[in-house]
Amino acid sequence: MVLSSKNDQPDHLFAAPIEKLGDWAFDEQVAAVFPNMITRSIPGYTNIITMIGMLSKRFVKPHTQIYDLGCSHGAACLSIYPNILDIPSCKIIAVEESPAMIKYCRENLMAHCDQIPIEIIEDDILNIKIDNASMVILNFTLQFLDPGHRENVLNRIYQGLNPGGILVLSEKFHFEDPDIGPLLFDMHHDFKRAHGYSDLEISQKSTMLKNVMRIDSVETHQNRLRQAGFEQMDLWFQCFNFGSLLALKTSSSND
Repeated sequence: MVLSSKNDQPDHLFAAPIEKLGDWAFDEQVAAVFPNMITRSIPGYTNIITMIGMLSKRFVKPHTQIYDLGCSHGAACLSIYPNILDIPSCKIIAVEESPAMIKYCRENLMAHCDQIPIEIIEDDILNIKIDNASMVILNFTLQFLDPGHRENVLNRIYQGLNPGGILVLSEKFHFEDPDIGPLLFDMHHDFKRAHGYSDLEISQKSTMLKNVMRIDSVETHQNRLRQAGFEQMDLWFQCFNFGSLLALKTSSSND
């Protein structure tokens, strides 16, 4: 069972030409249409959210915390919540820097989640201390951080995870292969066209994201995870150039 967001306005933000395209921001306009936008833009997004809930049932332990870093509207939290109702004394911590996004997150979580403590924090994830965690979610968040800060975030997640804990890291990926990379790029655009976006909408959004979303290869992510201390990791989901990795802090790992 995945609880649904209260907000489902259609995304027409870039349907008309915009004279001066600035950099992408998670402002009120984007926040208002975000659930519709992300399901039409990220292939497999709904599957990832659903599976995060299923993973929580396996990995969340009593008396521990679950962190959703960059929680947007709280979709992952909504997926996790019904799966951990029978796990005693756990707590969800949802972190989002955008005031517009966290407003919708707060509405969604308050409407659906009243049997488990949930803390909603409006802050940069760089300022968040991870502690006593059995599960951490980075769902299409790391790609918006300065690349110089990404290793630090993963280090702190590893240190704050309990042995046996899991990190779910979902991202858009870069592919070096001269044939596969362009193919997956084009297939992603075909996916967006199939979901009703025009070439103008795709182009304008891509231009705005260019300087804000800096993506890495799967290998780069795996190397960072290893450097942080994770010994077990793998790509568990991929659709075109989007996917998700699992990283486990093994029971034998030391802080």
